[in-house]
Amino acid sequence: MKARRGYILPEDKERLLRRAIRLEWISLFLTLTIVVAMYLTMGSSQAMKMALLEDLLAFVPPAVFLLAMRIRRRPPDESHPYGYSRAILLAFLAAAVAILMFGLFMLMDSLSSLIKREHPSIGHFQLFDWQYQIWGGWIMIAALVYAMILPVILGHLKMPLAEALHESTLYADADMNKADWMTAAAAIVGILGIGLGFWWADSLAAAVISLDVLKDGVTHVRKAMFNLMDQRPTETIGNKPLGLEDLIAETLLREPDILDAASRLREEGHIVGGEIFVVLAPGQANVARRVQEIAEQARALDWRLYDLIVMPVEVIER
Repeated sequence: MKARRGYILPEDKERLLRRAIRLEWISLFLTLTIVVAMYLTMGSSQAMKMALLEDLLAFVPPAVFLLAMRIRRRPPDESHPYGYSRAILLAFLAAAVAILMFGLFMLMDSLSSLIKREHPSIGHFQLFDWQYQIWGGWIMIAALVYAMILPVILGHLKMPLAEALHESTLYADADMNKADWMTAAAAIVGILGIGLGFWWADSLAAAVISLDVLKDGVTHVRKAMFNLMDQRPTETIGNKPLGLEDLIAETLLREPDILDAASRLREEGHIVGGEIFVVLAPGQANVARRVQEIAEQARALDWRLYDLIVMPVEVIER
């Protein structure tokens, strides 16, 4: 059996993908600086601990994205005749499960602190030879502000790339980045609560952070599972169908020798594959050649359409 040829993205999409890969490497480096800053300043604050864990979690989506980008470039072989494009879907599932698991851990840990009525304290320290002591909470807040600004910028840069590339893992990463400001804001509220004497504010802020992470995890795991179950192709942002099936049917039904047409599509990472069923007019001279022409015509409708199998049938049941 001859393995199919590998899929190459259009040149404009390849440029966007290279930009996304560079952005993810930058994201890994900047996330490392945030983690170091958070670790050096977190003290005994539960909210700071949760914010640090979420920042550690931020390593997962870009790491699995970069790994999947290397794997998906492998050409099809005898063992994997369909190629490796679905590595992107597995990367999305891995990132989603990691987010979900961390969210559950963070929620249980913060609720445990509330139940145990743990009273965190933030001390003072003297910087250099200054006469006045500085409350440690201000240093924590400064680190949180730093952790708030960078992810928001990265998230806004990644989001249009994820949409243009039809890339779910990149979207999950961008969505986490854009939501990180809420994590940092909740942690700041918790630290200020400690300073005002409200011991429960810190753990409550940590619980709020964990709920936000948990919500992201549930949303992304659900979408990843549906993709692997060959759900109808949907938009990266949201769950609205792409409408490629309707586009294919409308285009093919304009052909005089096609009486009826329908398609069954599924996502394979960046690309969309599946079957097209057509009812050809009687007396078709060369069915094999016509089927190839229909497949090429359908593939030209959208850059994501690839590996379409055209099946002539007598009738299409709906």
